[in-house]
This record gives sequence, C-alpha cells and structure tokens, in this order.
Amino acid sequence: MKSLLLANPHSATPENPSTSQTIVNETRRSVLNVFNADPAHFEVVFVANATAGVKLVSEAFEGHKQGFGYYYHRDCHTSLVGVRELATNSKCFETDIDAEEWMTQSDQSDDELERLKLFAYPLQSNMNGRRLPQTWSTLLRCSPKASNAYTLVDAAAYVPTTPLNLCNQSTAPDFVVLSFYKMFGFPDLGALIVRKSAAGVFDHRRYFGGGTTDMITCHDEPWVARKEGSLAERLEDGSGPIRSILALRCAIENHATLFGTFREVSQHTEWLATYLYNTLSAMKHANGTALCHMYKDPDATYGDPRTQGSTIAFNIRNTDGSFIGSSRVGKLALERKIYIRAGSLCNPAGMAFSLCLNGADMKEAYNNGYRCGKEPDIHNGIPLGMVRVSFGAMSTMTDVEAFVNFVRTCFIEGKTEVENDEGDEDKTSSPPTLVGKENSEDQYENSEKTTKREISKLRECSWLCLMPYLRR
Repeated sequence: MKSLLLANPHSATPENPSTSQTIVNETRRSVLNVFNADPAHFEVVFVANATAGVKLVSEAFEGHKQGFGYYYHRDCHTSLVGVRELATNSKCFETDIDAEEWMTQSDQSDDELERLKLFAYPLQSNMNGRRLPQTWSTLLRCSPKASNAYTLVDAAAYVPTTPLNLCNQSTAPDFVVLSFYKMFGFPDLGALIVRKSAAGVFDHRRYFGGGTTDMITCHDEPWVARKEGSLAERLEDGSGPIRSILALRCAIENHATLFGTFREVSQHTEWLATYLYNTLSAMKHANGTALCHMYKDPDATYGDPRTQGSTIAFNIRNTDGSFIGSSRVGKLALERKIYIRAGSLCNPAGMAFSLCLNGADMKEAYNNGYRCGKEPDIHNGIPLGMVRVSFGAMSTMTDVEAFVNFVRTCFIEGKTEVENDEGDEDKTSSPPTLVGKENSEDQYENSEKTTKREISKLRECSWLCLMPYLRR
C-alpha cells in the first residue's frame, strides 16, 4: 500500500479497469475458490461483516409487496433473529424436528402460498459449536414450498475451522453470510455469497447507494435506473473497502501457506477442543462435585466434525453446586490475558433453551437490572450466561494448558479468585498428561517459537502478495 495508488474502483470502467478494480475482481474469484464455488452459479458481494450480509438479504425480502414470512432455528445468532422485525410473520423453531416438519408441509392459506419465505439457520451454533444439517437447503428446495422459499445460512462460526464446499449449486444454500476476520484474523470484512438463481429477490430492494445506479432524477418524478450488471455492482453501496479487499487476498494466500488446508485446520482444532472438553468434564472439587457444567448438544460428539465444531460452552460451579457467574469468570480470565467469551453470547434462543429459561424469567431478570456481561448474572440460582472457549488455526496446546491451569487455580475447591500475591503463579498446578494422541508432546513442543516464525513468514508473504501489482 506504500507503493500503490489505489483509486476508487468507480473511477474506471470494465473495459479499462484500474488496479483497484483488478484487485477486487481477482479477490472475488479467490473467495469463490476457497469455497469451491463456480462463478457461473455464485457471486460474492463484499459487506462489512456477516451481519451486514444478513441485513442486505432482509432488505431485499422486505421490499416485496406481499411481505415475507421468516422462519429461523433456535440456534440462530442475534443478527439472524433480528430479521423477524422486518417480516410479515415469523416463527422460531425450537427443535430440528420442528424445522423439518415445516419444510415438508404444504402451505395452508392463499397468503402463505403467495408470500415469499426465508428460512435461516447457522451451520454451526455460535453458542456451543453444535453443527446443524447442511441438507436442509436441499430438503426445502424439494418441498411443497420450493417455488417461493429460500435459505439463508450463517456460516460465520463454521468456516474459520472447517471447509465449506459449494461445488453443487443445486444443493447449496441460496444465501451464505460470513466474516473474514473470523477466518483469518484480518481484515475486518465480510461477504454475502449468492446463488445466482436466487438473485432475483434483490430486484425489490428499495434502497440504493453510490455506484449502484446508472441514472437518477430528483425533481418532477423521482426515478432511478439501477445498474444491470453484476449483483455486486447493484448491491455494494458506496465506495468499496479496497484496502481491506487487498488485505483479504493476501490473507487467503498466507493462511494456506502457514496452516495448510481448512481440512487440516479442522483436524487440528478438533483435537484441541476434544482434549479440553474431556479435561473440563473430568475436573471435580475435593468433595466430588463436578467443577464445570457443560452445554453440549446430546446429538453432538467432539471429534466428529459433522456434529460438533471446535467450541466449548460451560459454566463453573462452587463446591455446593451453585453457579459462579460467567461475567466473573470472564473478568478473571481477562486479567490473566486469556481471551474467552462470557455472557449471553449473542444467541438468545439457544441460551434460553440450554439454561431452561423462559420469556418471563428473562424479562424479570432484565427488570431487576440484569444486563448482558455485567454482574450479578445469576437469577434465582440460574446463570444468565455462559463461558465459551473457541479454537482456531493459530491455537496451540500451550493455550489449552494455560486455560486449564487458570480454571484449576481460580476455581477448584470452590475458590473464586486468585490471591494477589507474588506466589500465585507458583501455586498453579500442572496440566494433566495428554492421552489418546501419539507423540502429542513433540507435536506441540516449542509452540511459542513456532508462532514467532509464522508471524515473520506472514509479513514476508504479505509483501510478496503485493509484488504483482507493483509491476503493473
């Protein structure tokens, strides 16, 4: 970026593209390649993050004259739940069976027959890492609702550690949203991947921004002629984040250089998550009380990427079985430079279901002063949040050992905080011996040195990524 002049992509034409346009177009192709998606059947629209992609889809459906029906799974992130406020009618499915029964049933009324329907669900719960069926897009497409029903899939929690294959456009979701910073750490950019056969729903989107129109009148009769080219030209309002898009292309290349394929990342993170889950599940106080209450879906199995991702959700108990608030756990971890998530995790229905809370319970807690991430966060003996640990390509066994030691030191035997004296670190107990993995100590030895080498290599690769454009 020190040597390139990256102009506004709107300042050039497709016939005579600028360096900025070339970078954007090549990066779109790189994104599709990551997901094995054919450019003939899919298009990438760059957005700020996964939430912005969700909003873009919801704006399109909201623009239809008959409105739309919105149906979503309980494991949806808050950003997917919010779409219900724009819908004509909405329903949250509490179980997989409820969702599948709806998909296979015929519509009952004329309004239902005419109105568009949008079914949204995550590939992986951002709360506990449970993975949902990827076959639902096909099931809905083959159902009686197929003529006017679409699928919106949130892949933000899934793609950082697992390959997503969109090679078969007939079975792929209509809309996929994701955030690249969750995949690569940088840049702060997201994408909406659209199945081209579903692109027609965007014809009814009302809002338009800079760069998406060919002609506008503002006096007499207000009128607008929208661009008729690619979907990205029609939906990417305003000047694009060209530097973030350049960084994304570098990130894609460097990630593969440093960590290999996403299948290899999946195997790495699965093993770390399985080890930590088993370790936390086995930890007990001296009186035999389980230290951690785990929130794993009964149909999910750690180590099986079809049912479970590399995420662990739990709460910590005192020796008498009472809960320690997740906010307290998160605060103590942060003081030790351990970064975990604590609170309601932006997953309202999944959280309430797992904690056995109903709407009245949550409203009562709110009226009594509870706010997400703040203490006190125990209501009538029930926690109002959870602790979540997530793994990525950069995670190492050293990270796992540090977290296990933190939990042991701060909470075992009912102790809820570490004394602020110089001898605390010496009191930290050793982590349990690794089992079930050959040569595991050798595999994760000198992880800190490895990380430093990877960072150095990342900087070198970033410079090499710019070289083709410097030569132009």
